[in-house]
Amino acid sequence: MHAGAERDLLLGRLAGQRRHVLAAVDGLSDEQLRRSVLPSGWNAVGLVRHLTLGLERYWFGTVMGGAPLDYWPAGLGPDDGAADWRVGDEESPAEVLEEYRRAVEASDAVIEGLELSAPPALPEAWWPDAGLSFPDLRSVVVHVLVDTATHAGHLDAVREIIDGHQHLVL
Repeated sequence: MHAGAERDLLLGRLAGQRRHVLAAVDGLSDEQLRRSVLPSGWNAVGLVRHLTLGLERYWFGTVMGGAPLDYWPAGLGPDDGAADWRVGDEESPAEVLEEYRRAVEASDAVIEGLELSAPPALPEAWWPDAGLSFPDLRSVVVHVLVDTATHAGHLDAVREIIDGHQHLVL
């Protein structure tokens, strides 16, 4: 597979999973987006916040693009596992969804300027100790694609519990 075809395949699949995320929450009320239906306590709008901060902005904006981590929730570090899932009562779910859309656009702008073989601008020193390796944009795209697809599936299940809507009718 030549580089252009690989790039088109990876970015096309990533775009599809991003659309899937938005489709999974489309039509839910603010109350439904904030409702936790699983024992772990997370909700759909919190998951979208995680996709925004912990995936799009972190991996593409910071790791690949070199932007500072100044968007992380105030008073919480990136090592706080739940920091990027939090949505305050004063924040509207519509704003959180729009923030996700803007983060995707910003990520796409970073990706557009890089080859798949481009190394991270800000790699993390702890990756090797955790057995992780992200040597290039390709590995970051695959990581974000898999994580986004996993969370899209979580949203499908939560959506079905909330209102019976099924992404795929079996």
